[in-house]
Amino acid sequence: MEYSIDKSSYKLIPVQSGYIKPGEPYDVIIENAVDFLEDDDFLVVSETPLAVSQGRLVDEAEFKPSFSAYILADLWSKYLWGYILGPLLGIKKRTIKNLRKLPPEARSHKEVILNYYGWKHALKPASEAGVDLSNAPGTCVSLLPHDPQSLSEDMAAKIKSICNKNVTVMVIDTDATYKIGKMKFTSLPISIKEIRNNWGIFGYLLGRLGNIIGPTPLGVSKHHELDEIFQIAQAAEECQKIHENSMETVYEMQELLDGDVTTITIDMLDSIIHSPAIIVRKS
Repeated sequence: MEYSIDKSSYKLIPVQSGYIKPGEPYDVIIENAVDFLEDDDFLVVSETPLAVSQGRLVDEAEFKPSFSAYILADLWSKYLWGYILGPLLGIKKRTIKNLRKLPPEARSHKEVILNYYGWKHALKPASEAGVDLSNAPGTCVSLLPHDPQSLSEDMAAKIKSICNKNVTVMVIDTDATYKIGKMKFTSLPISIKEIRNNWGIFGYLLGRLGNIIGPTPLGVSKHHELDEIFQIAQAAEECQKIHENSMETVYEMQELLDGDVTTITIDMLDSIIHSPAIIVRKS
């Protein structure tokens, strides 16, 4: 696939694998990429398979919703954001639709966010703190990976040792980075150091006044100009979107696997081809 942005052109090569299971090394991503990599390529890796590999899954069924979680799920997200604030602030129609049909399980989800990340992130109506409901079995969700910067550096070093290729590894999350003037910020708890992070609901609201730059880089193994980093991240995200088994939301996962989200198993997730990383090469 070819992709052009701001007078730059890139060749995009998806790296395919099965489902990376909890505790399973992420080395399969590297193994499936090395035959296609060239010097100066970027290997852009989605955050979720790395988090699952680290075992950063949380079973939301084990969390009893508090009164605060009920308010956040039923009143704040479903009704206030789904019917008033969402349309008023011009958020995506798909997000509004999903908010309006939030299931009762959303209360446990809000409780998880409160426990791990606090009110600042729980007040965000959707995609709170980068916690991923898709690509996880049953009632589990995946947190963001631990220390994505070190992960990117470790993967780049392994690639160098295996095939002697100088590759930049980038870990990204599809949650947006915004820009107002020269300031770049994200609601996510973590990001590369050049982006102000951990703004939660405040970053989400302020982002309505700014521009979306693209997905958020969480770790980059080698220094590059920030504009180039964002171009690479955008290119990889576009390639991921057209993948036939793309599961950007929990609803897409449910439709793809033809089952209720709470009954989806690791075996079901492993039955389809995943694309945990994209090779991005300047044309």
